[in-house]
Amino acid sequence: MRLVVMGAGPFAVPMFEALLDSPHEVAALVTRPQRQVRTRGDAPVNPMRQAALRYNLAVFDPENANSPETLSVLQELAPDLLVVCDFGQILKSATLASAPLGGINLHGSLLPRHRGASPVQAALYEGDAETGVSVIHMTPRLDGGPCLVVRRTAILPGETAEELEPRLSQLGVEPVLTAIDMLAAWDRESPIGEVQDPALATRAPRLAKTDGEVDWSRSALAISHQIRAFKPWPKTYTHLLPDGAAPVRILLDEVEVLSQPASAEPGRVVSAQDGSLLVATGDGLLSLRSVQPAGKRVMPVEEFLRGRPLKPGDRFGMLPPSA
Repeated sequence: MRLVVMGAGPFAVPMFEALLDSPHEVAALVTRPQRQVRTRGDAPVNPMRQAALRYNLAVFDPENANSPETLSVLQELAPDLLVVCDFGQILKSATLASAPLGGINLHGSLLPRHRGASPVQAALYEGDAETGVSVIHMTPRLDGGPCLVVRRTAILPGETAEELEPRLSQLGVEPVLTAIDMLAAWDRESPIGEVQDPALATRAPRLAKTDGEVDWSRSALAISHQIRAFKPWPKTYTHLLPDGAAPVRILLDEVEVLSQPASAEPGRVVSAQDGSLLVATGDGLLSLRSVQPAGKRVMPVEEFLRGRPLKPGDRFGMLPPSA
């Protein structure tokens, strides 16, 4: 089958390379302009472009995937099917219609749960026990098309987004190949795939840096989920608010949830001795194990306490509006 792949981020790379090594004909990669692709950790700014260049594949990077110019390029490429993953733009009906079989999209969640740009982070943030990947037959509605193939996997204890995302990207390879085979055998008239139940849909919108700030009124377990979800980006942070001194921004790196009830208001230090730092939350205590003060490296909490001794009653929290 003749394919055009549309993607920009690292989640799409394993699927893309599998298609390039398959019997299918990949005509081109449509990606996003270099400046629109956010770097994640140490990954190339646009890892899909890098992969395409290794295979000497034609690359197009339109500002707008639905523009008349892009539609003209797609019509000239004449694909049977568009294969989309980690692309960042919603394709309109005319764009999907440029291929006789339309488009499929590999999404990093068990749809209709976690529709949107950050499904891996959302599953961890919400404390889901399992997640997976879904391949849908695309419609113009965000992640709303019928599911062709779904694969499930348990979320491992302590697993972070940095660890889960590449695992899911590998899990997505086989479902994409299976979905292509399904469409190759499709009569183009019968319904195909399982229609999503909109009543079960949840949202996973694009993240911002400010999403990482800790709300200490949440439970210790919920805050630990947030730390795992937002590693490596946007990271989870709070501010130490010392009396009579400037606030200190601190990233929370590793924590332990303690089920014992908090004996202080959320954000207050309960204990800071013997290399241990316990902070009250809305439900339970959070033991901070490693942190990163602003401008410094990640360090064990006992090292942090040697440089900045704390006492019960000291407070972590959000900056006041005037700060």
